Amino acid sequence: MPRTRKDEAPLLVDTPVIKGRYAELDDYTVSFETFPEDADGTPAFRGLPDDRCPCPHWGMVISGRLVLHYRDHDESYQAGDVYYAPPGHIPVVTAGTETVEFSPTAELRRTMEVVAANMSQAGGAS
Repeated sequence: MPRTRKDEAPLLVDTPVIKGRYAELDDYTVSFETFPEDADGTPAFRGLPDDRCPCPHWGMVISGRLVLHYRDHDESYQAGDVYYAPPGHIPVVTAGTETVEFSPTAELRRTMEVVAANMSQAGGAS
């Protein structure tokens, strides 16, 4: 059975806004993400369908606060909350937020290609 831990997953994103460790478990990727600063994901998702994240995620907020903006409503989560984020969201986090998410690897890769390009153009800020 595939497994990982945060300290075993490689650090693949290391910017002032997000520190991300990712590991593939079969057809899913587990993401350990920490946000040292307040962050609004709006600029990072430009160019994706409806300029929102098209990838579903299942996750838990370890610390801090996560808000998911959808076209017609917002959903807010805090430490200890477990959530499902269907496609069509934009994440906004407060400084000190830490999450663990599971996402379909193929969809996450396509999404992260656009996010990475957007973050690179913005100098690492999102």
